[in-house]
Amino acid sequence: MSLRLNPRKGDMGKLKTKKGVAKRFKLTKKGKIKYSCGGKSHLASSKKGKRVRKLRKRDILNNNKETKYLKRMLPYG
Repeated sequence: MSLRLNPRKGDMGKLKTKKGVAKRFKLTKKGKIKYSCGGKSHLASSKKGKRVRKLRKRDILNNNKETKYLKRMLPYG
């Protein structure tokens, strides 16, 4: 019985997802990146109600350069 380290030659390994990015960003069906706005976890009493309501919503990333960079970190969406 011989032990083969690489059973299939030329087989590429799996890509790893950056877990910190996966927790903070989600991909939409069209490939855009959704993220939660920061600055809402504490000190909300000093912020206006309108501002706090706007921070509840998820936002879509518009920066094309950052979108490409984040998609590389999320290979499986």
